[in-house]
Amino acid sequence: MITIALKVTLAMVTLAVILNVIRLIKGPDAPDRILALDSLYINAIALIVLFSMLIHSRLYIQSALLIAVMGFVGTIALAKHLKRGSVIE
Repeated sequence: MITIALKVTLAMVTLAVILNVIRLIKGPDAPDRILALDSLYINAIALIVLFSMLIHSRLYIQSALLIAVMGFVGTIALAKHLKRGSVIE
């Protein structure tokens, strides 16, 4: 039963990733693209964790944590770049 739920959830999150990529490409301005990129890395983390649960392995959890940290830093850097024009002061 849990495997069916995991597969359905994987399909839904994959659809969310596809929609995020469309918004990332089509986005009318830079803040929309940054938000799409932010939600894209969150969905990537969800995909990795769900896949790890599906195959009963803890190997991928560290990569999910790494993506979370890098995504957070990247979002902050892009937002700061849009606000001030430079990342490092």
